[in-house]
Amino acid sequence: MNPTPGAPEPADPPGRPDIEATGVGSAHPAPSPAPSAPDGLPQPARRWAMVCILIGIGLSVLDSSVVNLALPTIARDFGGPAAHSIWIVNAYQLAVLMLLLPFATLGDKVGYRKVYIGGVMGMLVGSAGCLLARDMPTLIAWRAVQGVGAAGLMGVNAALVRLTYPRAELGRGMAINSATVAATSVGGPAIAAAVLSVAHWPWLFAINLPLLAGLLWLAPRTLPSPRGNPAIRLRLGDVLQNACTFALIFLGVELLGTRASSSATPNLTLGAAMLLAGLAIGAWYVRGQLARSTPLLPVDLMRNPVFALTVGTSVLSFAAQTLGFVAMPFLLLGEHGRSTAEAGLLMSAWPLGSIVVAPLAGRLIGRVNAGVLVAMGLGILSLGLVLLATLPAAASSVHIGLCMALCGVGFALFQSPNNFTLVTSAPTHRSGGASGMLGTARLIGQTSGAVAVAIVFSAVGSRTGGPITALFLGALSAFVAGMLSLRRRAALASV
Repeated sequence: MNPTPGAPEPADPPGRPDIEATGVGSAHPAPSPAPSAPDGLPQPARRWAMVCILIGIGLSVLDSSVVNLALPTIARDFGGPAAHSIWIVNAYQLAVLMLLLPFATLGDKVGYRKVYIGGVMGMLVGSAGCLLARDMPTLIAWRAVQGVGAAGLMGVNAALVRLTYPRAELGRGMAINSATVAATSVGGPAIAAAVLSVAHWPWLFAINLPLLAGLLWLAPRTLPSPRGNPAIRLRLGDVLQNACTFALIFLGVELLGTRASSSATPNLTLGAAMLLAGLAIGAWYVRGQLARSTPLLPVDLMRNPVFALTVGTSVLSFAAQTLGFVAMPFLLLGEHGRSTAEAGLLMSAWPLGSIVVAPLAGRLIGRVNAGVLVAMGLGILSLGLVLLATLPAAASSVHIGLCMALCGVGFALFQSPNNFTLVTSAPTHRSGGASGMLGTARLIGQTSGAVAVAIVFSAVGSRTGGPITALFLGALSAFVAGMLSLRRRAALASV
């Protein structure tokens, strides 16, 4: 079956009475949305559009962690310090954090399909550059280019899903998208291990090329193409303030967290200075955004309590996921004496649990109050993390695997309805802003979780005490996120 060319423009889904009000409580009138068109894409255009969307988001999420396992080998091949190799990861993550919201707003302005295609081109060029890099600085630079492309893909991902599915079936589309993000966000090390077992590290970038080239052909033919809103302004000053805020906070927290185990006072001082500078610029940035009718940082959407609580729930939940998934290899390889292969196999039960339950989560959207459903999922995730933290020394593989799968089940019940609520609680013409905030919340949560693990390991050690403490901290984070979700219950009951 060939993709359907010239897919019709999808409609703005019908508004939600209490949540989807134009302007979301903004003091300034938002630019008028584009004229309405049919609700979602028909089949088979919808199927091909989702194939395109899922490959793009899967690659952009996967590439953030797929090189981690190869960092020691890359440092040895280039003859550089192992500590410098972490910038192969940081360059990608920084570029995404700095540009995700600007690309989301650009999607609102010029159309989401154009931004998506630009993101694919950026990732394609960046992947080719990484494949051909012959020294560490060049590789780091091309990883930043990859990150710029990934920011474009992530920034409009949820907006494209919203436009691809009719309102009645959007829950299913969000569930499929969420399962892809969940699987690829924790599947990077496993995929890297499979590739590195038969090929050298450049192949981690080479495998992107045919997939991205295919997306360049597929995207113009299948993705929805609603007209953008030229009235939306994308100001260079706002973009620079956004980039500086996220970059300085990210680098400051990274220095404070990862250097805490040493007595490197200059590093700690520099980290604190960068963090404070980032917070100061961020305060000025937020103050300026409050005066915008369609701000780059979606403070207009954050005035909606449901949207704000959903963002907070997402940040804490992804922090809990990262705390658990980073701590578990240390616990399995340490106290439980498992081999690397055994640990990888046991940890795969987490994404497998998410993939199995994601379709059920999608069907429950609209039938069960989203605030309650998300809280139930986070309660299950919290319980799973507690069970992992209290594993007996002689725990069997089945016991460990079931606990990991339980975490995955809970995470799936959280992610799909939470993402659905976040995206649909914004007006349709602000889908880009909501989509960008969805990705930003995930990245902030994952970064915070990773830094929290580093701080815990610095204080307690990376053997038994550190991983167990990190797992309990993850359980607490999931529990608090569940309490936040329940606060949305009354507002969502009227939808």
